[in-house]
Amino acid sequence: MRTIVITGASDGIGAEMARQLAALEGTANGGPGVNLVLAARNAAQLEAVAAECATLGAQTMIVPTDVSIQIQCRRLVISAVERFGGLDVLVNNAGRSAHALFEEVEDLSWYEELMRVNLWGAVWCTQAALPHLKDSKGSIVAVSSLAGLVGVPGRTAYSATKFALTGFFEALRAELKGAGVSVTTAYPGVVATRIRYRGFNAQGEAMGTSALKEEGAMSVEECARLIIEGMNARRREVVMTAKGKIGRFMKLLAPGLVEKMALAALKQDVRPPQ
Repeated sequence: MRTIVITGASDGIGAEMARQLAALEGTANGGPGVNLVLAARNAAQLEAVAAECATLGAQTMIVPTDVSIQIQCRRLVISAVERFGGLDVLVNNAGRSAHALFEEVEDLSWYEELMRVNLWGAVWCTQAALPHLKDSKGSIVAVSSLAGLVGVPGRTAYSATKFALTGFFEALRAELKGAGVSVTTAYPGVVATRIRYRGFNAQGEAMGTSALKEEGAMSVEECARLIIEGMNARRREVVMTAKGKIGRFMKLLAPGLVEKMALAALKQDVRPPQ
């Protein structure tokens, strides 16, 4: 029976991963059973997700956690290990979005806050979990973004955090090659969640709307399924869309074209002047 920690598990991709893992491995459907440790800031939403997973035969535990605070990341891992005796998978999914033209940002303090959530939270959780994952020869998942492969205009802060996340886990993967711990980095594109609506704007406030074109957004169910498949197969990367796969190679051959593609993904009224 695996013990899996998921950050950002109160809604969106993290919550859906929890539900799908419970359906796949929970005892209600004849699975081997699974221990799900769900972490996020909103305890009430975590309780609701945990209840759904419990009906599918998963053992659940919620740990209200703000991943931008190092001691809470350590407490999350300690709590999971104390309750279930070990750790098999850490899913670093917690994150926040942002959209702002750099020249319009006066106070950069929210850039630092975004880095603490999107990068440092994953680093701190991984540091705390690593000894236990080496014992179990387990798996680490990092949920990055296509904005962590290609710089997107209006997303300097977000792209910076996701490029950093990508680089950290790429290097860590090489370091852990002989330890039996797999590292899977997932690169979702536009997924039908509310993350962009809650992201920072130029003033460091919640946007309340999305700056990206939402038509054709991938369902959260499909995104979660692809991440779980990649995690279970211990793949290095999960690039989810044809556009993403093409874009990463075209960036080397025709970077100007990739910039145009990135601009085209933005709504007209939030594009920088050309």
